[in-house]
Amino acid sequence: MNPGDVNLQQLLEQAQLMQQQLVSAQQELNDAQIEGSSGGGLVTAIVNGSGELLELKIDPSVIDSGDKQDTADTIADLVIAAVRDAVRAAAELQQEKLGPLAQGLGGGGLGQLPGF
Repeated sequence: MNPGDVNLQQLLEQAQLMQQQLVSAQQELNDAQIEGSSGGGLVTAIVNGSGELLELKIDPSVIDSGDKQDTADTIADLVIAAVRDAVRAAAELQQEKLGPLAQGLGGGGLGQLPGF
């Protein structure tokens, strides 16, 4: 066995460990439920760690008997804001879970990895 073989073996072991950690982090993200809200909680969006919308809750008090177009516009604005808030929180969770793994690959963060 050459001294270089040991380094290659260590490198392979490290790569396998990082792969396991990546799979684990991705599973955590898929299982996560992250909440975002707007209008002081009148609209709540729940997304998974990938930013996929899972649930949307609208407080009935948002729906009034006044101008239907104005009500629809208000609800739409609140939904957009709540979803954006939840997706932003999901992106932070992605960075928290996957960022250290990207650093271990020698990258400067997720921006260095395809698909992130």
